[in-house]
Amino acid sequence: MSHPRTRALSDVLDQLESSVEGESVKVETVIAKLGHRSFASLMLVFSLISASPASAIPGITATVAAIVFILVVQMIAGRDCVWLPDFVTRREMSRAKLCKGIGWLRGPVRFTERFLKTRLTFFFHRPWLWLPLILILGLTLFMPFMEIIPTSGSIASAVIALFAAGLLTRDGIVVLASMLLLLAVPLAAWQFGFSG
Repeated sequence: MSHPRTRALSDVLDQLESSVEGESVKVETVIAKLGHRSFASLMLVFSLISASPASAIPGITATVAAIVFILVVQMIAGRDCVWLPDFVTRREMSRAKLCKGIGWLRGPVRFTERFLKTRLTFFFHRPWLWLPLILILGLTLFMPFMEIIPTSGSIASAVIALFAAGLLTRDGIVVLASMLLLLAVPLAAWQFGFSG
């Protein structure tokens, strides 16, 4: 029988899908649904949205970068409760594009969950946890500029989602993998943008 944590990612998608009502959904509705203490869940949801076809929504990469930046700063500071400014929480996302993104994500999420388990848990204690958080903080500063390079913002968001998945399931191997990829993303985006 699988550990309950291995269903954590699908559970987050279920919660996100249940928050969608009407033609659009506000960021504050998503936060209320996932809980004001769920830093990892919120980071996972918004980075997955930016990595999915929903990233076609104009400005979504920059918005997600701002949200993740604010979340990470609060995690480093040791806050217990999530705070986001009004200009972020009032932003709306298209219901159709969001649901399409959720549907697209379910396959990869289910596949990933097969390999997740609790291990190398020292990564989730300070000061070790600060290292990936600082790397993510740096990456979010570049993400708004990645909108001009096709798919690079989605790749960066996918790496952040990988870290959040590791954090949510306490899988240190996944956190370690995300750290290595975080270091590679800016270089890969630069080379992709200026090749040819």
